[in-house]
Amino acid sequence: MDLSLFDYTLPKSLIAQEPSAKRSDARLLVYDRKKDTISHAQFKDIGDFLPQNVQFFRNHVSVLKARLFGKRQTGGTVECLLLNPAEDANTWWCLIKPGKKTFNAGYFFDENHYEAKILDSNSHGEYKVHFKLFHEKNVYDLANKLGKMPLPPYIQREKEDIRDKLDAERYQTVYADSNKPFAAAAPTAGLHFTNELIERLKADGHHFYDLTLNVGIGTFQPIQVDSIENHKIHSESFEIQPETIKALNPEGNQLRVAVGTTSVRAIESLYAQLAKTPDALKAFFDKTYTASTDLYIFPPAKFHGVDAMITNFHLPRSSLLCLVSAFLAPDSTDGIDRLKNLYNEAIKNKYKFYSYGDAMLIL
Repeated sequence: MDLSLFDYTLPKSLIAQEPSAKRSDARLLVYDRKKDTISHAQFKDIGDFLPQNVQFFRNHVSVLKARLFGKRQTGGTVECLLLNPAEDANTWWCLIKPGKKTFNAGYFFDENHYEAKILDSNSHGEYKVHFKLFHEKNVYDLANKLGKMPLPPYIQREKEDIRDKLDAERYQTVYADSNKPFAAAAPTAGLHFTNELIERLKADGHHFYDLTLNVGIGTFQPIQVDSIENHKIHSESFEIQPETIKALNPEGNQLRVAVGTTSVRAIESLYAQLAKTPDALKAFFDKTYTASTDLYIFPPAKFHGVDAMITNFHLPRSSLLCLVSAFLAPDSTDGIDRLKNLYNEAIKNKYKFYSYGDAMLIL
C-alpha cells in the first residue's frame, strides 16, 4: 500500500504551539462509525456522546524531562535526548545533536553537573552514553533537575523559553505515575483530561483503568519507505495490571475506550501475544503482564480489545495515521478515505493539530 495514501496538507497555522487555556476546553470531533456522522463539541462534554458504563483504558506513563544541554570541548552546544537506560541508571541510549561532531569528540559535559562519554552508536542513529555525575545520584535525578520536556520538533521553543514551566505541567497527563518516568513523548490523547472531568465521568458510572507503554522515539519518526507494509517501528516495553486485564474481558457489553494510540497498541499487543482469545487473558487475572511490542497496525486490521478510541490529529505519513485509518474501518481499507474526510473536516473547521492540538472520539 502506497505511503502517499496517508499524506495530507496542513496549514502551518493549525499546528498547535501551546495547549488550550484549560485542558478540557480543547475541541472534540466525534465520529460515529455506525451512523457515519460527525459532531463538534468540546472535550469537557465527551460524556454526552457515551453510553452507560464505559471502560476507559489510559496510559499512565510519566514523561521524563529528557532534553539535556551540554557543550563540547570546543564550546559548541550539544543537545541530548534521553531515550532509555542501556545497562544501568547512568548509561543511556540517547539522540544527540549534532551527532557526528559530538561522536567524534567522544564526550560532552556540563561543567557543574556531569561529563558524558559516548561509548557506542547503532543503526538507528542513537548513541550509548555514560554519565559521570558530580552531584546527582543518577540520570533520573539529573533530568528532573536540569532537563526540559522532550517536545516534538514541530513545537517551537527557545533553549531558554518562558513557556518551559507551562510545558512541564501540560506535556504530562494529570494521572501520570511519577514512578514510571520512562516516556520519551507524552500519550497526548490523555492531555485533555482534568481531574474534575475524570471525577465527573466516574460519578456518571464510567470506569478508568491504567496500563503502561513506555513511549519511545518511534513516535517522532515518519514512515520513510514507499510501501507502508515495509515500515518497522521501534520496540517499546509495556505492562498491564491484573485489574485492567479483567476489565478488558467484561461480562457485559461495556464499551472499551482506549485513550490514545499507545493504549490501543498495548491492548492489541496483549491480545496478539496471548493468541487473541479471551480465555487466555484469565491467566493474568492475578499477575501483571509485562512484555515488549513492535506491533505496527495498518489497514486492513482486526481489533480485539478496543471498541472506541480517543486520539489527537496526527502527522502525515506516520504510523499513527495508519493505525487510526485501520480503526475507522476494521478489517478493511475503507478507513483511508474516511480518515481523509475527517481530517478535511477538521482543517475546514480550524481544529488544532498534533501533540498540543484538539481531539477526536471515534465510536
